[in-house]
Amino acid sequence: MNVSSAKENILKKIRKALSESTPIPFPHSEGSHSVFQPSTQDLGIEFAEQFTKLQGKFVFCADHNELVIQLKTLIASQGWKKLFCREDKIREVLKANGFDGFSSSDLGDCDAAVTGCEGLVARTGSIILSSASPSGRTTSVYAPVHICVAYSDQLLYDVRDGLVALKERYQQQLPSLISFATGPSRTADIEKTLVVGVHGPKQVYLFLVDRS
Repeated sequence: MNVSSAKENILKKIRKALSESTPIPFPHSEGSHSVFQPSTQDLGIEFAEQFTKLQGKFVFCADHNELVIQLKTLIASQGWKKLFCREDKIREVLKANGFDGFSSSDLGDCDAAVTGCEGLVARTGSIILSSASPSGRTTSVYAPVHICVAYSDQLLYDVRDGLVALKERYQQQLPSLISFATGPSRTADIEKTLVVGVHGPKQVYLFLVDRS
């Protein structure tokens, strides 16, 4: 068999293979479905467990009134004097329930910063943040302590669910920054020793308000 005949045989085999569909050897491994099965327990419990494993501080609040009580208790116990919040909705809700303790207008000078969020990922204990929020890109990163106020109807199971929700919310105008904050900032780059608070807040508090 000469070279050209061998080449022609190879090309015939390729054309035949392309014309016939080949079954996927592992069909269940393909597709857009998450490899993680939804938790059998409540998403709030799942989030709380994962979030606290990552050194996050979780506080459940039955309503806004309890949110204010818990927030005041935390501020008093920590001795914080300067709280920063850029989100009018959060300020209005807290003020309507007896809290007006935002005394810092400078993010760089505050003891803690309060923000909302886009959603919560229960499987990883992550807070979804974006630049579309009035808090912008910096509030949850530059403050030494990040306090996030979230609601029970913002709970999602997986990261994919969070991205789908954002796409539905913003359509073709997705925020220029979407981040998944998973606990306080930490790194083990230096001699494999875990250090907290290197690239962001040293403490992260999540106040989950029931809105079922």
